[in-house]
Amino acid sequence: MGLIFAPPGNLAWMSSHASLPVSDRVAGNEYRIYFSGRDEYGRSQTGFFEIDITAPSHILSTSESPVLTHGSLGTFDDSGAMLSWVVERDDQKYLYYIGWNVAGTVPFRNAVGLAISRDGGRTAVPYSKGPILDRNDCDPYFVASPCVLVENGLWRMWYLSCVGWEVEKGKPKHYYHIKYAESADGVHWQRNGVVCIDFKSNDEYAISRPCVLKDGSIYRMWYSYRGQGYRIGYGESKDGISWERKDELVGLDVSESGWDSEMIEYAFVFDHNGERYMLYNGNGYGRTGIGLARLDK
Repeated sequence: MGLIFAPPGNLAWMSSHASLPVSDRVAGNEYRIYFSGRDEYGRSQTGFFEIDITAPSHILSTSESPVLTHGSLGTFDDSGAMLSWVVERDDQKYLYYIGWNVAGTVPFRNAVGLAISRDGGRTAVPYSKGPILDRNDCDPYFVASPCVLVENGLWRMWYLSCVGWEVEKGKPKHYYHIKYAESADGVHWQRNGVVCIDFKSNDEYAISRPCVLKDGSIYRMWYSYRGQGYRIGYGESKDGISWERKDELVGLDVSESGWDSEMIEYAFVFDHNGERYMLYNGNGYGRTGIGLARLDK
């Protein structure tokens, strides 16, 4: 369906980029699309725009200020707070986000934060000053990009886990894939190092941003994988833990020219009135904006 939103560049919290789209239904055909913009200092903050899904290229409104802003100096999210997933819970919204800051020996470090919204998602307050998921023995480098589903009281998370850094051409290069965690309350998580989506060749070094939906007895995951440039991948599972990659079925690739001709990534898939939609980024990790695709049945 094409490009639906490009960063206007005229808001203080969003000088560039519209990365990591997340949809949240407001009412009827109206959706709030959260995304991460960057200010003039390169810090990431999360705001939103709103659309009618039947006319998605017409922007109804854009937030004047961010819902999630970067933390204070020295905290885990002092360089950015990037929303990754929203869970409705007891008239509140749990906003799971990527907090990051600049590192020394490597360029950056990520962790997972949680913020709570009590006004329908227009504003949010951090659950804690620190992350709810950070480095440990299972994930010694960094974690990011949580996707969370709640099933029969069990909170299930699929997340990005960095497995190491290597120096290539004089610069640190990260390697990460998708792992799994569980929780009883959505705050305290148990990790056992279970890998869900792993590298399929030596050319791959980054598998990120899982988005999981359950169709009957089948779990479906969309994710981004990178060798030379990002593409969107797809996998299936019967239990949400053991997955089979079926990237050839994703049905979407780069365009011949334009905003998504070099890469496509950071897919977020959702259903509306019997139709399945995908929000995604194109060139420059969100620098060119956000596009929308609809599943061709």
